[in-house]
Amino acid sequence: MYSKKISEWLDKNGISIGDEVSLEFGGKMYEGILLDNPTHDTDIIAIKLENGYNVGIKFNENIHLVKKHAKPMVAAGGQAVKKGDYDLAIQMFGGTIASKVEYRTGAVFPSMSAEEFKGLFPELGNICKPSVKSVMSILSEDMAVEHWKTMGSEIYSELKEGKPVVATHGTDTMGYSAAAISFMILNPMRPVVFTGAQRSSDRGSSDNKENLLNSAYYAHRGKPGVFVCMHASTNDGKGYVHIGTRVRKMHTSRRDAFRSVNAKPVAAVDYSQERIEYLSEIQIASEPMEFRPTFNDNVALIYIHPSIKPEFIRKLSEYDGVVLMVTGLGHVPTNPFGDTRGKPIIKEVSELVKSGVHVVAAPQTLYGRMNMNVYTAGRILKEAGVIGHMCNWLPETAFVKLSWVLGQTKDRKGVEEMMYKNYAGELSERSMLDDFEE
Repeated sequence: MYSKKISEWLDKNGISIGDEVSLEFGGKMYEGILLDNPTHDTDIIAIKLENGYNVGIKFNENIHLVKKHAKPMVAAGGQAVKKGDYDLAIQMFGGTIASKVEYRTGAVFPSMSAEEFKGLFPELGNICKPSVKSVMSILSEDMAVEHWKTMGSEIYSELKEGKPVVATHGTDTMGYSAAAISFMILNPMRPVVFTGAQRSSDRGSSDNKENLLNSAYYAHRGKPGVFVCMHASTNDGKGYVHIGTRVRKMHTSRRDAFRSVNAKPVAAVDYSQERIEYLSEIQIASEPMEFRPTFNDNVALIYIHPSIKPEFIRKLSEYDGVVLMVTGLGHVPTNPFGDTRGKPIIKEVSELVKSGVHVVAAPQTLYGRMNMNVYTAGRILKEAGVIGHMCNWLPETAFVKLSWVLGQTKDRKGVEEMMYKNYAGELSERSMLDDFEE
């Protein structure tokens, strides 16, 4: 939002957000799309240049309209829609893809409206008839279980109407949210595709457009399930569609940061070529769609490391569930041969289980399957009642799943049965050697 002075001047001269304008400043001429600015009292005009970069220029009256751009229609509830019934729902849950840049400080805010968001991607109209709804404006590191519940309710309401969903989300915890929706909405009848951006819209290298359009193309035409769709490589072009319980962000900033773990991507999608290439089999559920949104947020995810303190493990007794990121095939320090310098924690882990805390193991290695029968440390951990033998789930997925399972039951046998049951592709019977390829 611009200051009252600038807004009135723009209105007087027939210039609106989204119009193509030219602006002279410092002896140079800048031309591009007029953007909004989240700081209402600024005197900085924001323009997206033809090269894809955004610039902030101090306002002056040497700004001229080059070409008008029609605004998208906005329906009640803040949803930007095209005429006619929509056939795909885009739901915004914050993150970089739905952020704006404040050009005085350079800070990024997840505060884009539904109307602004759709205006950035006119190519959507060539793929589908989308509705766009801003559900929450939040950075993904601030996501919590209560946000998952809101997310699930909004997505489920669209699926009940037969609409596929694209969910925009911050990349840092997108894997957690995709897993949460995978368990919350079992057997979805249409695709739910999470997507985001590693780089903000003010950068020429931003990946927001291709990620969104590839996600929309798959959601509109692909097979059902809960997925994440992001760049397949650092280059523009195709995106990979990953199972929502098998995907992890593996790089801080690369555009192809998301990888399938212990699985292949489901598909490669390229909206510009109107192509979906399936890379692995998708099991289409025959059971009806089911909504189970109950979670227990009293669950911890703990990384096992050398010299971890036994008293730290004892303090975990306040939790209902604990996921231990274990070493190797499923190990924690047990010191079975009595080394005087050893610091075993197996007694404390066993006491947690006996006290009613549900303890689950997940591999630090990410790739591969745990087998607690191979070494003494694993056997001792398994005998203590820790869940996870022969599982190959991601630690994040095990954490989300335990939170969800404990929302359904706290009965020891019931929890164990549900954790070992494959609900959304989080477990597989076979491990393929080529799952570990670059």
